[in-house]
Amino acid sequence: MKQMEVTILGQSYILGCPEGGEHSLMAAVASVDREMSAIRDAGRVKARERIAVLAALNLAYQLAERPPAPPAEGEPVPPPVDVGALMRRIDQALGDDGHLL
Repeated sequence: MKQMEVTILGQSYILGCPEGGEHSLMAAVASVDREMSAIRDAGRVKARERIAVLAALNLAYQLAERPPAPPAEGEPVPPPVDVGALMRRIDQALGDDGHLL
């Protein structure tokens, strides 16, 4: 596994990347950076951790809304993503800090 340095929201990270996965990793980094920058630039959320959680939820929701790709032959069918349940669990974890949405 090779290591790559990436930048998300102006902060550098060293990430492990399997050989041949560089393009996919960079596409994922670009998506996360774009989503986090949009949330930050909207000006309503300042804390980096909250920006990261909201970006993760937005990206997970986008994935959940995509039509499922048919599984490859012999692969088991993955369970559906319950975004509502995920949001409730995050709200519970944040406790008195408030709700995300």
